[in-house]
Amino acid sequence: MYDYIIVGGGSAGSVLAHRLSARSANKVLLCEAGQDTPPGNEPAEIRDSYPGTAYFDPRFHWTELKVTTQVVSHNNPNEAPPPLRKYEQARVLGGGSSINGQMANRGAPTDYDEWDARGAEGWTWNDVLPFFKRVERDLDFDGPYHGKDGRIPVRRIPREHWTRHSQAFADAFDQAGHPFVADQNGEFVDGYFPVTHSNQAEQRVSAAMGYLDRDTRKRSNLTISTNTQVRELLFEGTQCVGVKAVVDGREQEFRGREIILSSGAIHSPAHLLRAGIGPVGHLKDMGIPVLMGLAGVGQRLMDHPSISLSSFVRRGARMNEHTRRHMQLGLRYSSGLPGVPNGDMFVIVLSKSAWHAVGTQIGSLLTFVNKTYSETGQVKLASRDPGAEPIVEFNLLSDRRDLDRLMSGFRKMAAIQMSDIVKAVTDKPFPAAYTDKVRKIGVVNTRNRILTQIAATLMDGPAALRHYLIDNFVVEGFTFDDVINDDEALEAFVRKATIGVWHASCSCRMGRADDPMAVVDAQGRVKGIQGLRVVDASIFPVVPCANTNFPVLMSAEKIAAAMMQ
Repeated sequence: MYDYIIVGGGSAGSVLAHRLSARSANKVLLCEAGQDTPPGNEPAEIRDSYPGTAYFDPRFHWTELKVTTQVVSHNNPNEAPPPLRKYEQARVLGGGSSINGQMANRGAPTDYDEWDARGAEGWTWNDVLPFFKRVERDLDFDGPYHGKDGRIPVRRIPREHWTRHSQAFADAFDQAGHPFVADQNGEFVDGYFPVTHSNQAEQRVSAAMGYLDRDTRKRSNLTISTNTQVRELLFEGTQCVGVKAVVDGREQEFRGREIILSSGAIHSPAHLLRAGIGPVGHLKDMGIPVLMGLAGVGQRLMDHPSISLSSFVRRGARMNEHTRRHMQLGLRYSSGLPGVPNGDMFVIVLSKSAWHAVGTQIGSLLTFVNKTYSETGQVKLASRDPGAEPIVEFNLLSDRRDLDRLMSGFRKMAAIQMSDIVKAVTDKPFPAAYTDKVRKIGVVNTRNRILTQIAATLMDGPAALRHYLIDNFVVEGFTFDDVINDDEALEAFVRKATIGVWHASCSCRMGRADDPMAVVDAQGRVKGIQGLRVVDASIFPVVPCANTNFPVLMSAEKIAAAMMQ
């Protein structure tokens, strides 16, 4: 019998396990479907400052999860469905923080004021800032916006250590009128900056590393159970009383006073739906008895729509000896679209696109809609079987404003790409898509290592050969000239190639008791159910203007503090 059972040992679960077990009277069980990352013995791919190997390693993923990102037409049943894409969701202790890009962004103050206005009372910017500070130990800056004692160190790569590729883009941003901002988390203003990341001494610091360290693991009241897949929530009436799980292949039952779902914005709503908590029509269609009708479960799923412009990086401008971090520089800018807040667009400069030899020769500008208005995504069950992945539809460009801003953002970045400063360090720009072919060559194995080594040798040869190889083996469907000179081609490319940036969120939103689409209250408690909370990115009322990892850590800190009062 436990006081708290946490389902999911990702970023939120790691925080909750650490904070709730700090009180010795609390008996806490943390269940994680993936493997452990023991302190001092974490897999080298996870420790690595460069995230590209962990991200492509199937040991750390839900390998069967596939999603659609293009808009699904429910009004036209004869229209061909959009293609399924793999969507890497972490299955390892530390969750996304063990495989992600380590970006430590908070979002805009207006994001959290909007959260409060949408019904997450007590989540304004002034309410959440203390918990952002509680998360971090900033190694570079002090002052009212920064934490110095948190469990996650954050830092920035100094400009003198950047690649020549990043330096050139910084100079081009400057020339285009974007100001330099030393600290992106100091104030939410437009400009280019060294990106803040959760990393120390050139090594990742995941939530598991920061919050489930050796001292925390010594607590006799904390049990960390990895290779443990929770298959069912147990109820007595509307009281959640425990879970059924498969531990190392054997089914077990655990009882708890309170159960906390921290399985992420795809799997947390799936757990609720299988338990009979969700939209009544869908539950009836699946033959699941309705325990609690909550129309918002799995609805309004969000991510940040993104598009990529890539180019060949010339020798001497590629990665250097100072850092393995390939994302050193970011840009925040305002689209100027009427009614849209400032800082609604974000660009990250990548000086390397993959772990392999060709990846080291390709740089990219990844542009994403920081403030997205596409809120029509959804998570539904494909089957009552807890081993089956749910149906996930992101509908990323369902709001025309997102499409328009990605198109204008692509044009803006194309102008930067064609500046003399950038052309001196790059060659042969092309619109890039994260396709299955790219994923296949991204899997870490000997075959891909040999193939890309041969291709890279040829790419470093004569320009004519390089251009031929890029046109015939890298570009898929659209050339740079196509999309720059033809608005219809650009729109077609953006509609086809837009993907999310692994910021799945908002599928079990916080809201007021009288909001029919709210799933949880401002402390993550599921409406109409006792003893059950959701604490992860699914409870966000709207996705903030940020990579979601730090907002998740902040949310877990804030709810843990409320639970400990």
